[in-house]
Amino acid sequence: MDLEQIVFEIISHAGNARSNCYEALRLSKEGNIEQAYKFIDRAKDELIETHKIQTSLLQKEANGDHQNVTLLLMHAEDHLMTAILAKELITEMIELYKTIYETKGDSLNV
Repeated sequence: MDLEQIVFEIISHAGNARSNCYEALRLSKEGNIEQAYKFIDRAKDELIETHKIQTSLLQKEANGDHQNVTLLLMHAEDHLMTAILAKELITEMIELYKTIYETKGDSLNV
């Protein structure tokens, strides 16, 4: 697979992960915490796939197969980092919604 294909794989998986995270956030706001965690798990799976791709690139680099750092590759890495951050923050937000629902019941006045 050439570098451009690899980059688009990273962008695709990272985008899927981020979308799953925001769906999890939406569900948690509605009180559907269990379903929200399922979407977080889907996001984790997407990020694992992205990590495998990134690790492969790092191993090639370590073995002397240097890639040109392109704007497209930097863009893909930005997508990945944004998706990772979204997963971490939204997971914390789900915990907050869970606590609010447990404390105040099913009615949120946010």
